[in-house]
Amino acid sequence: MGNVKIQMVDLKNQYLKIKDEVDNAIKGVIDSVQFIQGNAVKEFEKNTAEYLQCKYAIGCASGTDALQIAMMALDIKPGDEIITTPFTFVATTETIALLGAVPVYVDIDEKTYNIDVNKIEEKITPRTKAIMPVHLYGQPAEMDKIMAIAKQHKLKVIEDSAQAFGAVYKDKKVCSIGDIGCISFFPSKNLGAFGDGGMVTTNDEQLAQKMRMIVNHGSKKKYYHETLGVNSRLDTIQAAILNVKLKYIDDYHCARIEAAEKYNGVLKGFAETPFVLPYVKHIFHQYSIRVKNRNELQKFLAENEIPSMIYYPVPLHLQEAYRYNYKKGDFPVTEMISEDIISLPMHTELTDEQIELITGKIKVFLNK
Repeated sequence: MGNVKIQMVDLKNQYLKIKDEVDNAIKGVIDSVQFIQGNAVKEFEKNTAEYLQCKYAIGCASGTDALQIAMMALDIKPGDEIITTPFTFVATTETIALLGAVPVYVDIDEKTYNIDVNKIEEKITPRTKAIMPVHLYGQPAEMDKIMAIAKQHKLKVIEDSAQAFGAVYKDKKVCSIGDIGCISFFPSKNLGAFGDGGMVTTNDEQLAQKMRMIVNHGSKKKYYHETLGVNSRLDTIQAAILNVKLKYIDDYHCARIEAAEKYNGVLKGFAETPFVLPYVKHIFHQYSIRVKNRNELQKFLAENEIPSMIYYPVPLHLQEAYRYNYKKGDFPVTEMISEDIISLPMHTELTDEQIELITGKIKVFLNK
């Protein structure tokens, strides 16, 4: 190991491998002085739509904004209900609440940690307008069943793909299946910018036109505003960086999948390792295991200079701002998993030596 410090996400070394390309891309934007809606944005939108096999991709300022823009485009109004999961980052619910809509939580599947599709229909009411599955940790939700339920009940589907850019469900990339896909380019994501950035995707031309207006103050033509909008444009510099990194995204996924397989090889039998559906490509935005004494393990790892993270220690239905009428015990699977899940270092620069050290320490702890 030497003096190499293990990182939860190693963005520095990832950057150094493509430094010249990234630096040249940034310089190109500075030279052009097209900082807002420059050519790199159009190019990145086109390249992303091709990569995701969807018709339209529209850049915005963050993954959180992408969720809000998607709901605005679908005319979500105060009092409307959106079915989603309580086991996700707060942005999923935050954006629903910001529009005055109501998050209706559904417990998660114990194996995949995604929304339990067998419990969705019982939560549908006349006020339900959309289902918002989250492709958590990089594993696609059960989209066939979700789309079938949505079709039967005339609901829209918004894919929260913040953690799953490039993941595949059967033969389709996520973001190309629902009515709208929402992406985050937060720096630590598999495809990460050097700041905030996001994107919405769709195969519907009318929705694409509407979302393109919404991100730009509800305007198609400058100073003419056709719909309520926001200021949420993807910066040209971020688009230029993402254009470079998009070329390497499949390599990045391969590196993460290989690292996950190496972790599995050592940890299976010691901890509950990630379950992967047989017909998906899980892109391992996070590598998460379950152990009963999770907090003690995290402390032990920290003492050995190994970082780890807990996503998410308090489910959304127990968060002060988003509990609504829910209480402890309402979503037992979510609550159980939130108490014993821990995420290990996962990134494109992980070495065999680092994985050996991390798994070795975990085995020492679990064998106590």
